[in-house]
Amino acid sequence: MVQSAGGAEGPPLPKQPRRHLIRQYGPMATPTLPLTGAQFEITAGDYQANITQLGAGLRSLTVRGQPVVTGYQPDELPPAGAGQLLIPWPNRIDHGRYDFGGRTHQLDLSEPAHDNAIHGLTRWLTWQLAAHSADSAELTLQLLGRPGYPFRLDLTARYQLTQAAGLEVTITARDTGSRHAPFGTGSHPYLRAGTGLADDWQLQLPAALWQPADTRGIPDGKPQDVTGSAYDFRDIRPIGSAVLDHAFTGLDTGPDGRALARLAGPDTSLALWAGSGYRWLQVFTGDPLGPAARRRAVAIEPMTCPPNAFVTGTDLQTIEPGAQVTHSWGIQASG
Repeated sequence: MVQSAGGAEGPPLPKQPRRHLIRQYGPMATPTLPLTGAQFEITAGDYQANITQLGAGLRSLTVRGQPVVTGYQPDELPPAGAGQLLIPWPNRIDHGRYDFGGRTHQLDLSEPAHDNAIHGLTRWLTWQLAAHSADSAELTLQLLGRPGYPFRLDLTARYQLTQAAGLEVTITARDTGSRHAPFGTGSHPYLRAGTGLADDWQLQLPAALWQPADTRGIPDGKPQDVTGSAYDFRDIRPIGSAVLDHAFTGLDTGPDGRALARLAGPDTSLALWAGSGYRWLQVFTGDPLGPAARRRAVAIEPMTCPPNAFVTGTDLQTIEPGAQVTHSWGIQASG
């Protein structure tokens, strides 16, 4: 019993419900950024592109308003790796385990269905804007050490558009740690030469060798000569029914050191060039994807090293403390 103000006992006071205080700032207090973070638009002549804060990815690329890569909305995650940067390794690492610097390292298995570590560590991280103009955007990331990759890299991704040359992407990695760091890089654009199926498009690859792989995407044996095989696209020809999810090497380069792949369709002709240091191209016709995406684009992925390079050492780069490496690739449209 409780006493009233005059000291007499009165009925018990009702128990008050507990309230949780929620502060609301502004009229709605809703998030202001989509899933992929801030968006950075760049334009030059007929070209327009959007770069995302998430992973410094290429969310869209259009020419005269027509998409020439598989794009997605700002509040969607990149489908099947579309437009993502693959750092500090492209493709797969068998069981996520490798030896380097006298130690065995174990990475998280980011492709659990096949027991692999896939496509690096940076594509789901938040990059920071360093510079942005009408025709270029530059983003940076400090990749600090972690279990499986106890190394430190400062990374820069620069996207530049020009009317004459289209899109150029430049990736720089600087070792800011105290240890030599294993390194590779790749990019994952899905090229679109029309609105139909890739079967009707024509493909040219400057590659003399193709890499067999097992059902988990891990190289199986040495690269093979493309001559006489279904993988010989040195002369431009229709893709037809060819199912491609293979790494190619033995790249033919021009006087400028660039390897040039072409994809031509009813709407446009695209050239993807890979600068010095990109010794491999992964080509993927998207056959395992859902009906809306299957064979609707062709991923032509420039890679500095092949799948499983952290294990085999094939074309794997080692960056010394204080040193840096830079690689560039690009896309140009015609027609």
